[in-house]
Formats: sequence, C-alpha cells, structure tokens
Amino acid sequence: MKKLITRSCEEIMTTVYKPIEFVIDGLLAQGLYILAGAPKVGKSWLALDMCLSIAKGESVLGQKTLQGTALYLCLEDSYVRIQNRLYEITDVPTENLYFSVMSESIGNGLEEQIESFKIEHCGLKIVFIDTLQMVRGSTDSSYGSDYKDLSVLKALADKLEITVIVVHHTRKCKDIDPFNMISGSTGISGCVDGSLVLIENKRGSRNAKLFCVGRDIENAEINLHFDSDLKKWIVTDEL
Repeated sequence: MKKLITRSCEEIMTTVYKPIEFVIDGLLAQGLYILAGAPKVGKSWLALDMCLSIAKGESVLGQKTLQGTALYLCLEDSYVRIQNRLYEITDVPTENLYFSVMSESIGNGLEEQIESFKIEHCGLKIVFIDTLQMVRGSTDSSYGSDYKDLSVLKALADKLEITVIVVHHTRKCKDIDPFNMISGSTGISGCVDGSLVLIENKRGSRNAKLFCVGRDIENAEINLHFDSDLKKWIVTDEL
C-alpha cells in the first residue's frame, strides 16, 4: 500500500510558497479556465484580444496583463481567417504570439505538443484552445468523461505553471445561473479553476455580460460592448 503523503498545519503555515501569478489582474491566474458562450457571440475576438494584449504586455478589459508568450490553437479556423482578424485589430505584429490550426487530441499527444512548445518558448504564459470539442477524443459528455478530459489539461497547466483557457459553447436554454449554461456535465465546471461565460443581452445587440467565477478570482459580472471599429470587447457601465 502506498503511504499517504501529508503536511502538518504548522508546516503549511510556515512554508514560503511561490505566489499565484495572474496573467490578467484579477481575472486569469495560472491554471485551467473555461471561456463559454453561444456560437458567433464573439468568444474568438475576446480570446484573440487577450492573447495579443498579453503578448504585448498591454491592458485588456481594463486590467493589466503579465507580458509573455501566448499560444492560440485556432482549431476551427484557417491562417487566412486569422490573418484577416489580426489586421482588423492591429497593424504591428508581435514576436510573442503564435498560432496553430491543427493539434493532437487530449491524451493522444496534445499535452506533449504544448510541453514541447513551452521548452522552445520558456516565456509561455497562456494557451488558448479553441474549441474543447476539437481536442476531445470522444463525444461522450458524461460527468466522468468531462472531468477526466479536463483534469488532463488541469494537470498540464499546473505542471507548466501556465494558464490554459478552453473555449466552449453554452446551451441554448436560459438559466438563472449562467454557469449552468455551459454545455456538457457539471464535470467541466467542477474540474476547472475558473469559468468565464459571455452572454449577449440580446442576440445581435453587441452588448453582453461576462460572468466570472473561480478559485483564485473574485466573482464578477463585467458589462461589455463590442466595438465594431476596433473589433474588440470594451468594458462599459451600460447594461
């Protein structure tokens, strides 16, 4: 029988641990997160803005970022579409942002691919996986299957000391609790360190609310407006 590894209360309280690192102040810390929203609501624009802001060390959604390398796995897009989006939001490329339109699936090489990228780019801070369904090996959405798949990515984020964000969809049905709208079982929200749910106030209005919850972040509801000229979500006081 393997002996249970324990630490005393005194040992934990007197040990100096490395503080939790935030890539976006108060919003995204090291660990695994879900960014969920309805199809075509603007999740990918938000993800790209976050990646570009972290790569440049610029603020996003009114919050400071920790500058570093960002990897965006755009698994439902092409490089042509990515190029078009980049030109919509910036004229100047950055050396710290990388893209890929193909990857292996969870448990079949994805973790090794990200680890290898981290070795080549030691300043890696964040990885976006767009979308969850594109890296799952099966269509089973039971609690056990959801938790198992997400726990692999959770362990990877902890091991590499980075932030991993998985883009996912919400259900069509409304719910008082926006986190209940995340597609799949509760195994998804139960495994991740935090969840961000983007819900448009009215379809096509370009006004939305970003609901945030997590182990290392305070619960928040951020009012947003999508600026069609800047092609990015802007924090607003308007509902």
